[in-house]
Amino acid sequence: MPPGAGLASAHCVLVWDYLPVGDADGELAARQYDAMGAAYRTANDEGGVSACYERPATIGLLGDVRGRRVLDAGCGPGALSRWLADQGAIVTAIDVSAEMVRIARGRLGDSARVIRADLARPLDFAAGASTDLVVSSLALHYLESWDAPLAEFHRILTPGGAVVFSTHHPAADWQAHSRDDYFAAIRVSETWYLGGEQPFEVTFWRRPLTAMTSAISRAGFVIDRLEEPSPLPGLEEREPAAHHRLMTTPAFLFFRLVKAQSSP
Repeated sequence: MPPGAGLASAHCVLVWDYLPVGDADGELAARQYDAMGAAYRTANDEGGVSACYERPATIGLLGDVRGRRVLDAGCGPGALSRWLADQGAIVTAIDVSAEMVRIARGRLGDSARVIRADLARPLDFAAGASTDLVVSSLALHYLESWDAPLAEFHRILTPGGAVVFSTHHPAADWQAHSRDDYFAAIRVSETWYLGGEQPFEVTFWRRPLTAMTSAISRAGFVIDRLEEPSPLPGLEEREPAAHHRLMTTPAFLFFRLVKAQSSP
């Protein structure tokens, strides 16, 4: 489910592009998010689920970001990157969608470096031990395998660095797409109606919790925190149906990972 413009700034903005995408998951996600464009930005910026649930839950796991070098991996239209930059973080934001990158560059100007890149491929723009914090909001479930992105996160993080990410709750996707086999890791599609009218197809991977934790362990991380937050009180007044759904049905999981003391 979704968590809820403008041209590039006149400032000098470095244009990085590490595509064409070689991974089928990345190609598909890029096409689908390119198609959603401004409609997704509006839903992400203004939707109550983003403002009162997903974004504050992610931010709550980040800690003090001032002066820290942060990679926003799967930045979408850049709302979280904007928050990070406003808090004093040194932000690099990446997304596989050219349209999301365009929107994010317009929003961030020269306050962050915005790169088009695929999480399934090496993050060649980042040196080893060059990043203090990786945050990835609702992005990893678009990939069949988490091994490559988590290994890259481990490589680029400094000692003591952390990864904070959110993803679809496996129980929610099991109920919706795989009731006959909770342990299946399968590619599924949904139709989203952003703005209540135009339909957009969105494709992602559902997987059981044990597949998530196994990938985390293989990459050399340990789970510092695992959260199933409830929405902020303001959502009930703003969007009563969404508040009821989030209080009665699992939606997302939130992880904070740290490097294990020894390499995998």
